[in-house]
Amino acid sequence: MTDKQAVQDDLLRTVTTVAAGLRDAGIRFALTGGCAVYARGGPETEHDVDVLVRECDADEAVHALVSRGMRAAPPPEDWLTKVYDGDRLVDLLFRPNERPVTDAVLDRCEPMRVGSSVVPVQSATEVMIGKLLCLGPHRGDLNEPMHTARALREQIEWPVVLAETSESPYAQAFLLLAARLGVAPTLIEVGRKTG
Repeated sequence: MTDKQAVQDDLLRTVTTVAAGLRDAGIRFALTGGCAVYARGGPETEHDVDVLVRECDADEAVHALVSRGMRAAPPPEDWLTKVYDGDRLVDLLFRPNERPVTDAVLDRCEPMRVGSSVVPVQSATEVMIGKLLCLGPHRGDLNEPMHTARALREQIEWPVVLAETSESPYAQAFLLLAARLGVAPTLIEVGRKTG
């Protein structure tokens, strides 16, 4: 087994542990980020496990995961909390990009197989929106969102992405580049579908 495969296997075990812990505690959740991209057919991820939870459930989620042998690590940010499964980071996001995780957000997620577990997974459209809203003056690398766009382009509702990211010049620049590369429809085509 390669080192990369071992890391992937460890992440999938962490996903299973997180899912079991949150389910047993009755906490609604969904995978987002790189694990959601992987679940939807994208490339393997070697990064952390990103999980959406409602803010009202965040403390209980940490407690549930600590009771499964993880350790809490309070973050400096006020929109997520963190736990570690060994060396593997689990981000529990309750207000990513200043957008609160609500029941409606979790209702739009769908169950998918991730490793040995079936877990709720955020839609490709909402994962793409999240990645684009992270872009800014201190985070301008377009490679990661472009990999996501290439991998999931058929699953992404581009008119929704355009509408939800219209206030971000960085997202608009990304969408223009993605269209020029043939990864996404042009903004004009997308605009026609929304108009």
